[in-house]
Amino acid sequence: MHDKLRLETLAVHAGHEPETGDHGLAPAFKPATTFLRDADGGFAAGHQYARASNPTRARLENALALLEGGGEALCFSSGMAAVGAVFAQLAPGDHAIVSGDAYHGAIRFIDDWLKPRGIGVTYCDTSDTGNIERELQPKTRLLWLESPSNPELKITDLAAVAALAANRGILTACDATLATPVLQRTLDHGIDIVMHSSTKYLGGHSDLLGGVLATRDAELAAGLRAWQIDGGAVPSAFDCWLLLRSLATLPLRVKQHAESARRIAAWLTEQTAVEKVFYPGLAAHPGHETAKRQMRDFGGMVSFLFRGDEDATRAVASRTKIFQQATSLGGVESLIEHRASVEGAQRRSAHNLLRLSVGLEHADDLIADLSQALKE
Repeated sequence: MHDKLRLETLAVHAGHEPETGDHGLAPAFKPATTFLRDADGGFAAGHQYARASNPTRARLENALALLEGGGEALCFSSGMAAVGAVFAQLAPGDHAIVSGDAYHGAIRFIDDWLKPRGIGVTYCDTSDTGNIERELQPKTRLLWLESPSNPELKITDLAAVAALAANRGILTACDATLATPVLQRTLDHGIDIVMHSSTKYLGGHSDLLGGVLATRDAELAAGLRAWQIDGGAVPSAFDCWLLLRSLATLPLRVKQHAESARRIAAWLTEQTAVEKVFYPGLAAHPGHETAKRQMRDFGGMVSFLFRGDEDATRAVASRTKIFQQATSLGGVESLIEHRASVEGAQRRSAHNLLRLSVGLEHADDLIADLSQALKE
């Protein structure tokens, strides 16, 4: 039945099958970490120990796989734990090409932990497929993409990259946190693995930490599952329960995030205090046509360059009243962040770049808040 349902219906019903016994419509929270053996020593119910599996996590992983259009989903304790699971598939001497505008935490992980252990890494602007082709090496085993990227919201042509990699037997993975399965069915474009930080839009309420990988390749899923179990970076049953509950409203939330972000991005382009706006929904965005082709909408993230030095830019973030100055994104509340301040040694964002996570407040109120903050 599920393969015939639209995503909005799946979000409500996937993983919410009525409980056996009392037939409760809401999934029960099951915190058990160990499970009874059968008389023959087996585990007919399918669970032995929570690091390997838990009933609540199993429900969530099934729901997420359905939202991604099939295959298998694996949940981790954080987005970075999910990132680490993908890179753990590489061996010393292997080479990876990574989006230069990837999440700064992923870049820090790569620079501090992978490169010193013999993994070769090349960063490039993957929004131009030609850049990837030029950086390929005989030992290239992974293309790590981020589309839309963070924070410049660059768009990578997923189908083109997937075709390039498939011809060479290279694994492809894409961090699609900013798109969510609502706006982009990443696996449909031929990418091998899609990753989400479920802390962000999937959870949507700034109250849980998690990461997700999904793939339709059974052999690849088995390798990732082995790492998930042996590495042990799995989410708590309660975080799984919270995330499962949040998925029901995901399509509605993402629709509103995107609608308000479109309005705010268009408004920002008209402000003399703004030098440049990064939003794939704008016709002037270099990746606009690609985004139109591979996304259902353009998302709830907007970045822009303020006409001023770093101190003046940070002052703008400090003057907002509704936009809260905090790290993270994808929650119901709107956030603003001076990205260069938090990137540390991997700092690459312009000194005058501000990133907006547009929440669910009324767009007129958010525009009024930005208007007063942009004025000295």
